[in-house]
Amino acid sequence: MQALCQLDVQGSDVIPMLRLFFRENTDDPMTVNLAEKWTLDAWEVVRASDDLIAQVAVRWKLSRLSHVDRAILRMSVYQLRYCSDIPCKVVINEAIEIAKKFSTEQSPRFVNGVLDAVLKTLQTPPVSSSSAEGSCG
Repeated sequence: MQALCQLDVQGSDVIPMLRLFFRENTDDPMTVNLAEKWTLDAWEVVRASDDLIAQVAVRWKLSRLSHVDRAILRMSVYQLRYCSDIPCKVVINEAIEIAKKFSTEQSPRFVNGVLDAVLKTLQTPPVSSSSAEGSCG
């Protein structure tokens, strides 16, 4: 989430420094690799994630959300769409916990509501074709 905030504020120029940022926060190489993968992959599909967030958060402009809430939602939408090995409930619960720790008092409820709507959207089969996205149980 913190790395996505950095990317949101500073743009892709900070990508070369992300590994150093992750190494400063943990000594575990597996955690560094996973954090880097999730961050870079989430950033790669940020437009699609933003479109999905905007589709379900109809009363909120993405640009009006705090950087923290936007980063939490972007990471979570990425995980819901592309990380089928992570149960959807775990993704949403972790997002809520991160919002409790790093954002405002209202953020956990907001994050929960948006992600619940995203999950419902992902689980609704498309009319014209079938897709593996959002195949959570």
